[in-house]
Amino acid sequence: MAVPAGVLAAVVGAFAYVGSVDPNEPGHYPVCPLLRLTGLYCPGCGGLRSAHAFVHGDVLTALHANAPAVLGYLGFAVLWTVWVVRTVRGRPVRLDLGPVHLWTLGTLLLVFTVVRNLPFGGWLHP
Repeated sequence: MAVPAGVLAAVVGAFAYVGSVDPNEPGHYPVCPLLRLTGLYCPGCGGLRSAHAFVHGDVLTALHANAPAVLGYLGFAVLWTVWVVRTVRGRPVRLDLGPVHLWTLGTLLLVFTVVRNLPFGGWLHP
């Protein structure tokens, strides 16, 4: 249980920091290099604002800032819970993601990135 507890402590610490240091105020975090150089939003743009809103219980703002990030937070919670339950039961944890899963995830992130940078995808801007 030490490893799952350590991972949880690290994630809770990161969320506590982002929850207490507002990324909406300039100067606290670095600007996305892709956004700075090209003006294009990467799939991670808005992730810190999303985490900040999520920590404060504002799920709609978190989804608006970066919906895939919110899905990632929830996915982490599910996977971490499965990890703990399997560890307590003495069973190994196996995450068998095949090429289809990885290509699907990559394709969804690519579509999200392209759409958020098109004129009609302005509602996906962080």
